[in-house]
Amino acid sequence: MSESVFGDLESLLGHVDTKFTLVNVVTKRAKQLNNGAPPLTERVNPNKPVSTAFNEVALGKIAYRRVKEGIK
Repeated sequence: MSESVFGDLESLLGHVDTKFTLVNVVTKRAKQLNNGAPPLTERVNPNKPVSTAFNEVALGKIAYRRVKEGIK
């Protein structure tokens, strides 16, 4: 079977704390790429910014910081 574009979900979750965070990080980064931000990886498809963003997360190129804890 061919390799998934997004890679292994478990390895992606090693770079963030939850699936929700992963979606938010990738969405924000894809928007940045659409607005002209330079890619942080060699594996780039200009027509697929979401795939590029997932690849950047998988390579540990995207850092995020949680500013608030969840609702108590």
